[in-house]
Amino acid sequence: MRPKSLLEVSERVLSSEMEFGPAVREFLDTFYGTNHEEKFRTVAEIPRSVGMIEDAYLAAVAEHLSLEYRLPVPEWSESIGFDLERPWFAGGLESLKPILLVESLLAFRRRMLFVSANALDRASMHASVNAMKGLPRL
Repeated sequence: MRPKSLLEVSERVLSSEMEFGPAVREFLDTFYGTNHEEKFRTVAEIPRSVGMIEDAYLAAVAEHLSLEYRLPVPEWSESIGFDLERPWFAGGLESLKPILLVESLLAFRRRMLFVSANALDRASMHASVNAMKGLPRL
């Protein structure tokens, strides 16, 4: 079963049931597969603290998805993840840093997290967008 919320992502990581990256990716599949009314519920509850970078990442996910799907931005996401002392770059390669500085999504950049422009993309996202547009699933 995929995590149904960001709270569940944090709980599964803390229980060692899942690693952080796979848990977030599986959550994204859940999020993109839900209808508009259910989307807010998936990000509304404050996750448990997993770690400074992970907490910031979950807050950025909640903010970005809320803005992208015209949902209310959860209040909790406005107070978490702004205390990193050093920037964090996805991928860990020095050569990626310039690209990530340019591409990073605003909700992540505000928290000194630098990710690729497609960091939250999933095949399920494209399937749900196509379904909304009446396009066939590929």
